[in-house]
Amino acid sequence: MTNSDYLLKAAIKKLTEKLNEILVEKIEEATNIAKDAPEILKKEFDSLKESIIEEASRMEKTENIQKNESTNTYQDAKVKKALNEIEGINNQIDLFNNAINNLIK
Repeated sequence: MTNSDYLLKAAIKKLTEKLNEILVEKIEEATNIAKDAPEILKKEFDSLKESIIEEASRMEKTENIQKNESTNTYQDAKVKKALNEIEGINNQIDLFNNAINNLIK
């Protein structure tokens, strides 16, 4: 065998050893991640669930505010109508008082 044959065989041997080392290391990392995956997924799910509950609460509050505003608008309309009727009655009373005062004079 020539020197270049030994160099080629040595390079292939060292590359194979290095690749096997990297492969074993990556398999160990993947195994550790797989062990932690259920806990990670549970944390993410809990975080998502909490976010959903907060958003639902915010939406409910917004809807309640809108309902209260529409109820207040409805009540405001009733109050305005009643005030207009009262004003009309006051005007009629004023006219009646003026008519009576004119008769008395």
